[in-house]
Amino acid sequence: MIAIGLDGFRKGWVVVTIDGDCRSIDFAPDISWLASQRFDHAAIDIPIGLPDNGDRLCDRLARAKLKPHGSRVFSGARRWLWEEFRDPASANEEALRRGQTRVSLQLWHIGAKIMEVDAFVRAHQRFDLREAHPELVFLRLNAGEPLPSKHTKQGLALRCELLLANGFADLSEWLTVRRRGTGAKRDDILDACAVALAANEPAGSVPDSEAPRDPCGLPMQIWF
Repeated sequence: MIAIGLDGFRKGWVVVTIDGDCRSIDFAPDISWLASQRFDHAAIDIPIGLPDNGDRLCDRLARAKLKPHGSRVFSGARRWLWEEFRDPASANEEALRRGQTRVSLQLWHIGAKIMEVDAFVRAHQRFDLREAHPELVFLRLNAGEPLPSKHTKQGLALRCELLLANGFADLSEWLTVRRRGTGAKRDDILDACAVALAANEPAGSVPDSEAPRDPCGLPMQIWF
């Protein structure tokens, strides 16, 4: 079985592939790269399934599982935000007019990636491409104990230890030699490894029952 995990960065996507005992890394310029690959399951750290009001049960459940670090889950993605507006101020004015929550700047700035994946998933529904969240994966790898921020030395070191213990023997080379010149950050690579584990052997999902569907019929469910 071949499983692929993807995490976005400024110049494209970090791609980690698990093929039996073999693990490899690539850097793809856009999500369409996935259509040319042979794989059984793929997971990606980006919202899939976008309700018109931005309120997703999976986000609320993920935030609850990650307490006290629920803010690590961005919520509120809506297609109309990026289809109809080019700046967050105007989008937020419309959100308030509709009685909805504002979009955060963090979420707004990954809007191009969200829409890229949304278009791809709707055009390729035959693929098993699921949403996953690396922080939920790291939480279960750490026996349910909350982790320090990935932006700290301690948090990065712990995530590296957990991935090394789960078969990523070449991680040190990936974080140095392979990463050089790509534009990807260390945590982008760690997150891609985590979602690859969710694609390969998922331990569960939120919600853990049948997923609600968005207006385009896409499931709103986060795997880990």
